[in-house]
Amino acid sequence: MYKFVSGFLDFILVKMAKSLHVLGEENIPKDNKYVVTCTHESYNEVIMLGVALYPNEIHYMAKKELFNNKWFGKFLTSLNAFPVNRENPGPSTLKRPVNLLRENKTVGIFPAGHRTSVEGTPLKRGASTIALLGKAPILPAAYVGPKKLHGLITGQALIKFGKPIYQSDIPKELKRNEKIDFITKEIETRTAQLQKELRLIQDSLND
Repeated sequence: MYKFVSGFLDFILVKMAKSLHVLGEENIPKDNKYVVTCTHESYNEVIMLGVALYPNEIHYMAKKELFNNKWFGKFLTSLNAFPVNRENPGPSTLKRPVNLLRENKTVGIFPAGHRTSVEGTPLKRGASTIALLGKAPILPAAYVGPKKLHGLITGQALIKFGKPIYQSDIPKELKRNEKIDFITKEIETRTAQLQKELRLIQDSLND
């Protein structure tokens, strides 16, 4: 299902509507084993991020409430999404994404933990923890564009990938929690810079 849906969206949004512009593609790791993070203001980021990395498949962490409806839950599962209890995360919350990384797959996380339009929102530490345990790099990304679904076709969206944060970038003398804090801060800094750059591009296109 993921291959079919992402291929269809790539054809419609990229080739036909030309509504998605991807920057920084040279920063995408060649190996699929990485965690991709992104800003999260609407559900459009979920769609556009998947299209931006097509044909690679993203395995998204999603709040467990979205799986409450049996049929919608099955649909999300068919699109490689898996439920996470954000209010009471336990060891199993980390086990699934870490195993996916060990299987050389890509995990998608929106580290703000919820949709927000407030830039500079403090990030949760889940993405950093998962990347550290899975010994995988983090690919930071930012999205600027339409927030309504119809804007996927009628509007113009920009996604930019920053330079990955590799395990070798983490100071070896740091303790585990300090390493997680270090990675989280790096994601915050790089994501904020990416979003700033995209805002400037967006403003120049609107002039």
